[in-house]
Amino acid sequence: MENNKVTVKIFGQEYTIMGSKSREHIIKVADYVDVKMKEISQALNSGPISSIAVLSAVNMADDYFSALERFQHLEVTNAQAEKDTEHYTQLWEEAKKSHIQQLEEIKELNSQKEQLSKSFETQLADLQKLVEEKDTEVKKLKEDSAKIEGQIMESSSDMVNELEAKYKDLESSFFDIQMENIQLKGELDRYKKKME
Repeated sequence: MENNKVTVKIFGQEYTIMGSKSREHIIKVADYVDVKMKEISQALNSGPISSIAVLSAVNMADDYFSALERFQHLEVTNAQAEKDTEHYTQLWEEAKKSHIQQLEEIKELNSQKEQLSKSFETQLADLQKLVEEKDTEVKKLKEDSAKIEGQIMESSSDMVNELEAKYKDLESSFFDIQMENIQLKGELDRYKKKME
């Protein structure tokens, strides 16, 4: 590394300083020493240059160690900040993963909801169809009953007894179908309430 040779003035005397630092850096250091020596000289009012130089060196050493302590404190603070940053970065990554997982779970729940909704609609349509079929059967039975009643009125007494027996059978079947129809309507109402 190339050495720089700089002539500087410290406390009224010229010195030639050689060093690997830049010319500007060497001049800045020399000016700092000059200012310190002038401060000590003013504080003492008088005294030999050696005493001024030693006291200046002590003051500069104090400045150095104070700066070193501040630097070490900053190093500790910086190390803690790096640990905190790493910790919070880890927490952030975990939060991101948790958020992504929740989004996937919501997506899966929405998919299940859609499937259940389609299944319910299918079952509801089947129930409505079944109710309509039962209503048709009931209507047909009523029509058949009306025909039988007409035939009974025109038949002989034996025929009347026979038809009355058939009528009772039909009435019993009609009652069973009515009960089944009521149950189916009840199930349909329950499905509708579940969907609400």
